[in-house]
Amino acid sequence: MTSLPEDMPSLISEDARDTAVQRLQEAYAEGHISHEEMDEGLDQVLTAKAHSELVSVLASLPEENAGTTSTIAAAGGRIQRRGTWRVPRMLKVESAFGRVHLDLSRAVFEHPVVDIELQLGTGKAKITVPCDAIVDVEDLHTGWKDSLYKTRRRSRPGGPRIRIFGTMGFGRLKIRHARR
Repeated sequence: MTSLPEDMPSLISEDARDTAVQRLQEAYAEGHISHEEMDEGLDQVLTAKAHSELVSVLASLPEENAGTTSTIAAAGGRIQRRGTWRVPRMLKVESAFGRVHLDLSRAVFEHPVVDIELQLGTGKAKITVPCDAIVDVEDLHTGWKDSLYKTRRRSRPGGPRIRIFGTMGFGRLKIRHARR
């Protein structure tokens, strides 16, 4: 099995590409872009090599919803997001007890910078980020244990910037980069 050289951008998943195509088609159907703009955007999406190229195509489209903030909340139990899903500009995760697992490795980033606000009482939290993501956890306050995250020595260009902040009571946050 061969691996990508460190300076090459990560490959775009077919799910991310399909979601970008769907966004373009929705924008055309709603009258936000012309037929020519849709064709040009589809060509760019289908030939994109890096996530940053998808972001640049989608950045010109109007927001799907009026707000770009989503909240996931649970008093107890498990909060989990994985697979292909659209990451909002601002994601709030609130849990009094329980575990949180956010897998962003196959998620679609429509914004170059994403903020994740954690408001967690007790329990573990695990966040898997794309291999080319740049992660900032400086504004995360932990009450009991420090977060486990090692900054990558060499970051690939074109990845999303993920800022994680907020408050964790008792528990630990573990952040890791996906391997693909």
